[in-house]
Amino acid sequence: MKYNSYVVFGLGKFGQAIVDKLIDSGADVMVVDNDEEVIENYSSKATVAITTDLTDADNIKALGISNVDCAVVAMGTSLEASIMCVMVAKESGVKKVVAKAGTKRMGVVLERIGADEIVYPEEESGFRTARRLISSDFLEFYELDDDLFIVEMKPKRPWIGKSLKQLDLRKKYNMNVISLNKGKMKGSVDPDEIIQEDSTLLVMVNKKYLDKI
Repeated sequence: MKYNSYVVFGLGKFGQAIVDKLIDSGADVMVVDNDEEVIENYSSKATVAITTDLTDADNIKALGISNVDCAVVAMGTSLEASIMCVMVAKESGVKKVVAKAGTKRMGVVLERIGADEIVYPEEESGFRTARRLISSDFLEFYELDDDLFIVEMKPKRPWIGKSLKQLDLRKKYNMNVISLNKGKMKGSVDPDEIIQEDSTLLVMVNKKYLDKI
């Protein structure tokens, strides 16, 4: 679901990355942090930029976020502040609350008090990095669920000069090619297109077949 308005609590690297992307997409974004300098940097970019103590529930309530569609609690280490932000956001009627957690224990706590989604940025980043190290053919790696993955990859050497129809990758590797391109993603796949050395494949594959590719 796409939301039109957001509030992001905590402007560390993770929070700033989210805010920058939301602003670029044209969304209304309120940013809140206890660091005046960071807030000053976003005062001209965000819809609203506020400095306040995020461990104080009354301060958070005073922000007036009842009409906000989605709240992102981006503090990964301050459990007290994260708890307060999640609780007030849910009590205020925010449609969706996404919370960053630095540990599984923290994630469980935030989920129990109402967070709709928990993200573990360090863990997810480490997982993708490990997969890229395991296979130099993998350019990017996305986990859709426990069993299904989307992998952006370079073609294996034996594939170069052959078409998808000739290779029959679905039968050999049980994977579906979503896109085959040279520098730009395309909306459809031509089974007769010849794979080049500089081609990039976007494929969907079951976890148990990853080692095969």
